[in-house]
Amino acid sequence: MNECGKLIVVSGPSGAGKSTVISRVMEADKSVVFSVSATTRKPRSGEREGVDYFFTEFGKFEAMIENDELLEYAQYVENYYGTPKAPVLENLEKGLSVLFDIEVQGALQLKQQYPEAILIFVIPSDFSQIEKRLRTRGTDSEEKIRQRIKTAKTEYSMALNYDYIVINDDPDLAAFEIKSIITAEKCRANNRKKYLDEVL
Repeated sequence: MNECGKLIVVSGPSGAGKSTVISRVMEADKSVVFSVSATTRKPRSGEREGVDYFFTEFGKFEAMIENDELLEYAQYVENYYGTPKAPVLENLEKGLSVLFDIEVQGALQLKQQYPEAILIFVIPSDFSQIEKRLRTRGTDSEEKIRQRIKTAKTEYSMALNYDYIVINDDPDLAAFEIKSIITAEKCRANNRKKYLDEVL
Protein backbone atom coordinates (compact mmCIF):
# COMPACT_ATOMS: atom_id res chain seq x y z
CA MET A 1 0.00 0.00 0.00
CA ASN A 2 1.30 3.46 -0.91
CA GLU A 3 1.46 5.81 2.05
CA CYS A 4 0.68 9.49 1.55
CA GLY A 5 3.58 11.90 1.51
CA LYS A 6 4.02 14.46 4.27
CA LEU A 7 4.44 18.23 4.12
CA ILE A 8 7.57 18.98 6.17
CA VAL A 9 8.32 22.64 6.82
CA VAL A 10 11.77 23.66 8.06
CA SER A 11 12.25 27.27 9.17
CA GLY A 12 14.77 29.17 11.20
CA PRO A 13 16.58 32.48 11.16
CA SER A 14 19.20 33.36 8.60
CA GLY A 15 22.47 31.93 9.96
CA ALA A 16 20.84 28.90 11.65
CA GLY A 17 22.45 26.54 9.11
CA LYS A 18 19.18 25.18 7.69
CA SER A 19 20.53 24.60 4.18
CA THR A 20 23.32 22.29 5.36
CA VAL A 21 20.96 20.28 7.55
CA ILE A 22 18.34 20.00 4.80
CA SER A 23 20.91 18.78 2.25
CA ARG A 24 21.92 15.99 4.67
CA VAL A 25 18.30 14.95 5.19
CA MET A 26 17.80 14.83 1.42
CA GLU A 27 20.95 12.70 0.90
CA ALA A 28 19.81 10.20 3.52
CA ASP A 29 16.11 9.82 2.61
CA LYS A 30 15.16 9.43 -1.05
CA SER A 31 11.43 9.44 -0.22
CA VAL A 32 11.77 13.14 0.66
CA VAL A 33 11.93 15.71 -2.15
CA PHE A 34 12.83 19.37 -1.79
CA SER A 35 10.25 22.02 -2.61
CA VAL A 36 12.09 24.61 -4.68
CA SER A 37 10.86 28.07 -3.73
CA ALA A 38 10.55 31.07 -6.02
CA THR A 39 12.28 34.27 -4.91
CA THR A 40 12.91 37.76 -6.21
CA ARG A 41 16.33 37.99 -4.54
CA LYS A 42 19.51 37.69 -6.59
CA PRO A 43 21.34 34.32 -6.64
CA ARG A 44 24.24 33.84 -4.20
CA SER A 45 27.48 32.31 -5.37
CA GLY A 46 26.99 28.63 -6.24
CA GLU A 47 23.17 28.75 -6.22
CA ARG A 48 21.51 27.14 -9.24
CA GLU A 49 18.27 28.07 -10.99
CA GLY A 50 15.58 25.44 -10.45
CA VAL A 51 17.68 23.60 -7.85
CA ASP A 52 18.14 26.09 -5.01
CA TYR A 53 15.44 28.56 -6.11
CA PHE A 54 13.44 29.72 -9.10
CA PHE A 55 14.90 33.23 -9.41
CA THR A 56 11.99 35.42 -10.51
CA GLU A 57 11.41 39.08 -11.38
CA PHE A 58 9.10 41.09 -9.10
CA GLY A 59 6.43 41.46 -11.80
CA LYS A 60 6.32 37.74 -12.56
CA PHE A 61 6.14 36.88 -8.84
CA GLU A 62 3.22 39.26 -8.31
CA ALA A 63 1.45 37.65 -11.31
CA MET A 64 1.90 34.24 -9.61
CA ILE A 65 0.22 35.67 -6.48
CA GLU A 66 -2.66 37.04 -8.58
CA ASN A 67 -3.13 33.71 -10.40
CA ASP A 68 -3.18 31.63 -7.17
CA GLU A 69 -0.12 29.66 -8.30
CA LEU A 70 1.53 29.72 -4.85
CA LEU A 71 0.81 27.62 -1.75
CA GLU A 72 2.24 30.42 0.38
CA TYR A 73 4.38 33.50 0.01
CA ALA A 74 6.04 36.07 2.22
CA GLN A 75 8.11 39.22 1.97
CA TYR A 76 11.43 38.98 3.81
CA VAL A 77 14.24 41.59 3.87
CA GLU A 78 12.79 43.42 0.80
CA ASN A 79 12.28 40.31 -1.34
CA TYR A 80 9.43 37.91 -2.04
CA TYR A 81 9.70 34.18 -1.34
CA GLY A 82 6.98 31.67 -2.21
CA THR A 83 6.14 28.04 -2.98
CA PRO A 84 4.84 27.09 -6.45
CA LYS A 85 1.77 24.89 -5.93
CA ALA A 86 1.80 22.42 -8.86
CA PRO A 87 5.04 20.47 -8.18
CA VAL A 88 4.18 20.02 -4.48
CA LEU A 89 0.77 18.50 -5.19
CA GLU A 90 2.26 16.21 -7.89
CA ASN A 91 4.87 14.82 -5.45
CA LEU A 92 2.35 14.23 -2.66
CA GLU A 93 0.18 12.25 -5.08
CA LYS A 94 3.21 10.04 -5.83
CA GLY A 95 3.57 9.28 -2.10
CA LEU A 96 6.69 11.41 -1.71
CA SER A 97 7.14 13.72 1.27
CA VAL A 98 7.89 17.34 0.37
CA LEU A 99 10.34 19.34 2.47
CA PHE A 100 10.04 23.14 2.50
CA ASP A 101 12.68 25.67 3.56
CA ILE A 102 10.48 28.72 4.15
CA GLU A 103 10.23 31.74 6.41
CA VAL A 104 8.04 31.81 9.53
CA GLN A 105 5.30 33.90 7.90
CA GLY A 106 4.98 31.46 4.98
CA ALA A 107 5.18 28.43 7.28
CA LEU A 108 2.24 29.61 9.36
CA GLN A 109 0.24 30.38 6.19
CA LEU A 110 0.90 26.83 4.99
CA LYS A 111 -0.12 25.34 8.35
CA GLN A 112 -3.43 27.21 8.12
CA GLN A 113 -4.15 25.70 4.71
CA TYR A 114 -2.73 22.25 5.54
CA PRO A 115 -3.10 21.56 9.30
CA GLU A 116 -1.37 18.18 8.81
CA ALA A 117 1.89 19.95 7.79
CA ILE A 118 4.79 19.24 10.17
CA LEU A 119 6.55 22.43 11.29
CA ILE A 120 10.20 22.21 12.44
CA PHE A 121 12.14 25.25 13.70
CA VAL A 122 15.97 25.04 13.47
CA ILE A 123 18.25 27.14 15.69
CA PRO A 124 21.72 26.92 17.24
CA SER A 125 21.87 26.36 21.01
CA ASP A 126 23.27 29.88 21.50
CA PHE A 127 21.79 32.94 19.75
CA SER A 128 25.25 34.53 19.41
CA GLN A 129 26.03 31.84 16.81
CA ILE A 130 23.52 33.51 14.46
CA GLU A 131 25.54 36.73 14.26
CA LYS A 132 28.83 34.81 14.07
CA ARG A 133 27.61 32.72 11.10
CA LEU A 134 26.19 35.76 9.29
CA ARG A 135 29.53 37.55 9.60
CA THR A 136 31.53 34.49 8.53
CA ARG A 137 29.35 34.21 5.41
CA GLY A 138 30.72 37.55 4.19
CA THR A 139 27.81 38.21 1.81
CA ASP A 140 25.92 40.98 3.64
CA SER A 141 26.59 44.62 4.54
CA GLU A 142 26.70 45.64 8.20
CA GLU A 143 23.24 47.19 7.85
CA LYS A 144 21.84 43.96 6.32
CA ILE A 145 23.43 41.87 9.12
CA ARG A 146 21.77 44.09 11.77
CA GLN A 147 18.46 43.75 9.90
CA ARG A 148 18.81 39.94 9.79
CA ILE A 149 19.58 39.80 13.54
CA LYS A 150 16.50 41.90 14.30
CA THR A 151 14.39 39.63 12.06
CA ALA A 152 15.88 36.55 13.79
CA LYS A 153 14.67 37.80 17.19
CA THR A 154 11.15 38.21 15.79
CA GLU A 155 11.32 34.68 14.34
CA TYR A 156 12.44 33.24 17.71
CA SER A 157 9.30 34.75 19.25
CA MET A 158 7.21 32.62 16.84
CA ALA A 159 9.04 29.33 17.43
CA LEU A 160 6.46 27.90 19.85
CA ASN A 161 3.91 27.90 17.01
CA TYR A 162 5.98 25.06 15.53
CA ASP A 163 5.57 21.35 16.27
CA TYR A 164 9.29 20.71 16.87
CA ILE A 165 12.48 22.63 17.63
CA VAL A 166 15.75 21.12 16.39
CA ILE A 167 19.09 22.41 17.71
CA ASN A 168 21.74 22.75 15.02
CA ASP A 169 25.18 22.78 16.61
CA ASP A 170 26.07 19.59 14.70
CA PRO A 171 24.42 19.34 11.22
CA ASP A 172 24.59 15.52 11.23
CA LEU A 173 22.77 15.30 14.57
CA ALA A 174 20.22 17.94 13.49
CA ALA A 175 19.57 16.00 10.25
CA PHE A 176 19.15 12.78 12.25
CA GLU A 177 16.57 14.49 14.48
CA ILE A 178 14.59 15.73 11.45
CA LYS A 179 14.66 12.25 9.86
CA SER A 180 13.44 10.81 13.18
CA ILE A 181 10.56 13.32 13.28
CA ILE A 182 9.51 12.34 9.73
CA THR A 183 9.61 8.64 10.61
CA ALA A 184 7.60 9.15 13.80
CA GLU A 185 4.97 11.23 11.98
CA LYS A 186 4.55 8.51 9.32
CA CYS A 187 4.00 5.95 12.10
CA ARG A 188 1.16 7.86 13.79
CA ALA A 189 -1.83 5.55 14.29
CA ASN A 190 -4.10 7.89 12.36
CA ASN A 191 -1.77 7.69 9.33
CA ARG A 192 -1.82 3.90 9.29
CA LYS A 193 -5.51 3.17 9.87
CA LYS A 194 -5.77 1.56 6.42
CA TYR A 195 -3.62 -1.35 7.62
CA LEU A 196 -6.37 -2.16 10.13
CA ASP A 197 -9.30 -1.98 7.72
CA GLU A 198 -9.45 -5.66 6.77
CA VAL A 199 -9.68 -6.70 10.44
CA LEU A 200 -11.91 -3.98 11.89
